[in-house]
Amino acid sequence: MTQTITPPDADPAPSDPAPPVGRRRAERNGPRRWLVSGIALVVAIAAWAALAAWIDDPILPRPLSVFERVVAITVSGEAFTNFASSIGKIAVGFAIAMVFGLVIGFFMGRSRFMSSYFSLPLFVLGNMPGLTYAVFGLLIFGVGAGGPIVVSALVALPFIAMNVAEGVRSVDGSLLAMCRAFERNRRDVLRHLYLPALVTFVFAGVRYGFAMAWKVEALTEVFGASDGVGFMIRKAYQEFQVDDMLAWTTLFIVAMILIERGLAYLENRFFAWRKDIS
Repeated sequence: MTQTITPPDADPAPSDPAPPVGRRRAERNGPRRWLVSGIALVVAIAAWAALAAWIDDPILPRPLSVFERVVAITVSGEAFTNFASSIGKIAVGFAIAMVFGLVIGFFMGRSRFMSSYFSLPLFVLGNMPGLTYAVFGLLIFGVGAGGPIVVSALVALPFIAMNVAEGVRSVDGSLLAMCRAFERNRRDVLRHLYLPALVTFVFAGVRYGFAMAWKVEALTEVFGASDGVGFMIRKAYQEFQVDDMLAWTTLFIVAMILIERGLAYLENRFFAWRKDIS
């Protein structure tokens, strides 16, 4: 008689790990936030339409009239031309801010003296009113692209420099000591130690710096530019075309939201592992 030996029960196959709590909460609350924002937008437009109908004055055009101007400006190509001009100025200004911000922030993170030396100037630049930037941009550079470019650089510089400094300070000192013990050259230390630590901090500085620079750059265009979104808002104001002024403002707000959401998506896409760890 053959005896059959049955193997012990095998351990059940491990299931896929559950997503982190933070990610589950974000996935659950995301559609809810969009729904609430959509309801708030509909309520605001309805209140605007009711107020415009009650006042019945060209100083407050109806939402439909503004929407028609938005469509006309977009179809005519004016929106693309002027937004390209504004974004080009911001891009040049940001390139300047990145160069100086990376250098200043790195030395601030490495040296207490440099941190104390640059802290006050960066604080002043980061808290100066946008109108002050616009006026000085007009006085120094006149009408043209110079003012908006320099203003964009000055506004973005504090955000980039301060975030880079925090990233440098976040590098583990024991890792630096290990690099010195193994006699790693500076290039390897910068590439394999500092660069990975700085990426998320630089991205955060770019995101918030862009939001501030975009608004101040448009304000500078209102005072001293021959093209761009701010210039078109000023032109509509001078011609008392309130619907055009609101149309350009609407396009500006939509562009800001799209760019900010795009940057937020990239941040969540490439740096989600940091949130999962935390």
